[in-house]
Amino acid sequence: MRIALATEGPRLGPAALAERPLGGVETAFALLATAFLARGHTLDLRAGTDPPETRDGLPWRPLAPGGPPADLVIANRLPRLFRDLPPGRRVLWLHNPGGYLRKPRHLLPLLAARPRLVTLGPSHSASLPWFLPFRPVEIPLALAPPFDAAATPRPPPPPVAVFTSNPLRGLDWLLDLWTARIHPAVPGAELHLYGGAATYGGDARLSARAAPVLARAASLAAAGVRLCAPLPRPALAARLREARVMLYRGDPGETFCLALAEARSLGLPAVVTPLGAVPERIAEGETGHIAAGDEDFAASAIRLLTDDATWTRLHHGALARGPGPSWSDIAARFEALA
Repeated sequence: MRIALATEGPRLGPAALAERPLGGVETAFALLATAFLARGHTLDLRAGTDPPETRDGLPWRPLAPGGPPADLVIANRLPRLFRDLPPGRRVLWLHNPGGYLRKPRHLLPLLAARPRLVTLGPSHSASLPWFLPFRPVEIPLALAPPFDAAATPRPPPPPVAVFTSNPLRGLDWLLDLWTARIHPAVPGAELHLYGGAATYGGDARLSARAAPVLARAASLAAAGVRLCAPLPRPALAARLREARVMLYRGDPGETFCLALAEARSLGLPAVVTPLGAVPERIAEGETGHIAAGDEDFAASAIRLLTDDATWTRLHHGALARGPGPSWSDIAARFEALA
């Protein structure tokens, strides 16, 4: 099968995942392309304006119209990318909440291309404009190495909580709860924060918006808050294996939440709230807790930081779920759309 894919993101191969922190969209695109290649397909990858090149075995060429027809043509996030792709069965792979498709600059090329829409799950599908004449196909994300391997049980670790998401997604709220309720109840606990603009390509706007909350976090060492640099996935996995619980409020803009899926794959329980797609990553009472409010969230966090029996039960529940589908499985579901 000949498969063409286009993105406005950087040209990345799988090696980059081990070298530097990357966002979920960039990671997913690189791993889906790699899975297609491993399954024996011919790839036509398009991004940027640089000359053709090969990175980690992936053949890249500039975004430009033309080229031989493909059996499957995938545009990453933006319908206008179909203008720079060859003819073929069109698929728009969505990652963000679907409201942006209402804007004329996205809606007009979407209606012109009439692609199949791929969303990441039920919450993501519900975000699409009601008037679109397309029914989405829900295909989840798979995990990147080393999170894609089965983990083994471990004894209860010290009381270290982690936050590994975008600092603009509820970190201020978590710091309020941590300093007012959680840390006073568990004075020896620490909250380790892994997040920042480096994960999103050093985005200057994100850096400016996140600066106040990160500065606040840096000032809370006395409350056990540790501000850590974003890490490549192998190094991050090693830190998560030493942690006790992931704390994350979630966000209405969360369409999948790889951070929680990665934590679960390592057997790390989580406490969240029912925002966006976050509840889809938690099996209530088995891998973590979906809190009904601030008091419930704080109480659940304190319990997991201090109660070894509760922690062990949820740890084993998370391990039993495993890492989920592989990228080869996900590639097969895309192939079925051709």
